[in-house]
Amino acid sequence: MLSLPVAVLLAWVDPEFGATGGPLRPELTTKLGVAVIFLLQGLVLPLAALRRGAGHWRLHWLVQSFTFLLFPLIGLGLDRLIGQRLPPDLRLGFLFLCVLPSTVSTSVVLTGLAGGNTVGAIFNAALSNVLGVFLTPLWVGWLMAQGGQTQPLGEIVRDLVLLLLGPLGVGQLLRLAVGAWADQRKQRFGHIGSALILFLVFTAFCNSVQQGLWQQHSRTFILGVAGGVLGLLLLALSLVEGLARLDRLDRPSRIAALFCAPQKTIASGIPLAKAIFGTHPGLGLILLPILLYHPLQLLVCGVLADRFARQQPES
Repeated sequence: MLSLPVAVLLAWVDPEFGATGGPLRPELTTKLGVAVIFLLQGLVLPLAALRRGAGHWRLHWLVQSFTFLLFPLIGLGLDRLIGQRLPPDLRLGFLFLCVLPSTVSTSVVLTGLAGGNTVGAIFNAALSNVLGVFLTPLWVGWLMAQGGQTQPLGEIVRDLVLLLLGPLGVGQLLRLAVGAWADQRKQRFGHIGSALILFLVFTAFCNSVQQGLWQQHSRTFILGVAGGVLGLLLLALSLVEGLARLDRLDRPSRIAALFCAPQKTIASGIPLAKAIFGTHPGLGLILLPILLYHPLQLLVCGVLADRFARQQPES
């Protein structure tokens, strides 16, 4: 989280270095980076935990339906109200944020700290990221078509197979042989994935800076976007809490739902954006909502986890 602003700042200092056609050759190296990220995700994805947690179907239904149906519908509703006032790429960025899958490690760690249903959180975090590989691009394709933007479907499908599904499947096959070895090095793989994400952020912002995109927007504009992102997060948390109580989930499952359903992954979100939007000159602005949402959800959900941990369990 602390390194993300550094990556953006470096893009401002020397945008030509990481822009398309520059020395880093991001048109090729970013695709390789995306493939490695999903290979590592497949290598450490705990399918055994998925099998153990599969029985909590009411929790799973709430989390997955909110993540891939209700949250996108919220985004569409807000877009109808205020979307016309936003730049087109930022408008698409907010919608892209709404259709992303949940986090993996963050939601599980926060659920555990708060005394929630950790097994259910592991199941939903993993399932959300698997479903997101399929559902997020479908949502984005539909949203772009509704907005009059076009992207060749064949190229999107090809990139998804080569950069996401293929590496994810290879990682799962490798896990059958070296699963214990991979689990022992999970933290190291996490560092590699984080470094690659920073590289993708850097190249995305290099392109947008080189195109002069950020010269059109002030700091007041960035603060306004942050305020909108925070409002969206608080709305999502409130809705999930209400739905969990309406569904009469027990306290541990309510906590798991609260820390899984409203969260959005930057680890899969940026590679998905790179695979879907490619070298789009406005990619930096498209990524801005998720870059702001990520630290805000850590801050807000961290406070909530601490509060839950201090409370006595309900009788």
